Amino acid sequence: MAINADEDTEFNDALRKHGILPPKEAPPPSPSPPPSPTLQDTLDDLTLSDIEELGEDAKDDEAERMIEHFRRQRLAELKKLRKARFGRVYPIGRDEYTREVTEASKADVEDEEMKGKGTGVVCFLYKDGIPRSNRTFQHLHTLAEQHPSTKFVSIVGDKCIPNLPDTRIPMLIIYRNGEVLNQIVAWGADRERRIEELEAVLILAGAIIPERRNPEKKHHSDSEDEDESDNDRSSRMRSAATRTNGRTAKNIRGKKQEDSDSDFDL
Repeated sequence: MAINADEDTEFNDALRKHGILPPKEAPPPSPSPPPSPTLQDTLDDLTLSDIEELGEDAKDDEAERMIEHFRRQRLAELKKLRKARFGRVYPIGRDEYTREVTEASKADVEDEEMKGKGTGVVCFLYKDGIPRSNRTFQHLHTLAEQHPSTKFVSIVGDKCIPNLPDTRIPMLIIYRNGEVLNQIVAWGADRERRIEELEAVLILAGAIIPERRNPEKKHHSDSEDEDESDNDRSSRMRSAATRTNGRTAKNIRGKKQEDSDSDFDL
């Protein structure tokens, strides 16, 4: 009679005891039950409105504080993501100009403080091989990373404006809400320009809006020091703006165009 070694019988147990059959394999361990989700895990999967409702239904003050802290964190993260829309210089072609520059400058940021102000767009007209153009391009890459709520685009100068002379390179055209705020021609042609100067000009033109600091986090004495520092920074920015190339102020759209060279057909 054939013996089925897999059967669980007293006879097979006796055979195993005397080494006639191999030992019976141990059954696999039962899987452990999954751990209960933590409050953090639960909050990660919820929307802001769900988190607010959960906070209202909290059974104790400690849970309510934790939920409120998480809600504030989530709001800060979402606000940062909404502002950080760009972060680099985008190459464009002439046929994309209207969509990527003029129309893009009309788009509002999802932020109550910036509602109705559109998007700052800096269009950089360049040409390879011109040192001041290459240097400005490097500065713009850095500024694009530092100010991701402003859109920076680049296009070869004579592909944007036919027959644009090299003496006009590099050129920056600044937009917001579909309007040209300023035009800067031959930036750095008079002398080598620092990135801080370019940043100051873009701030004063309205392309870049600096982050506002929370005054509640400052002590009174610190506030006085910060105010003095901010005033010094503003003075430096105004000084840098007044030293920009030549006839920049005449190129502001909406004023009488006294410089015919700035009337380019875009």
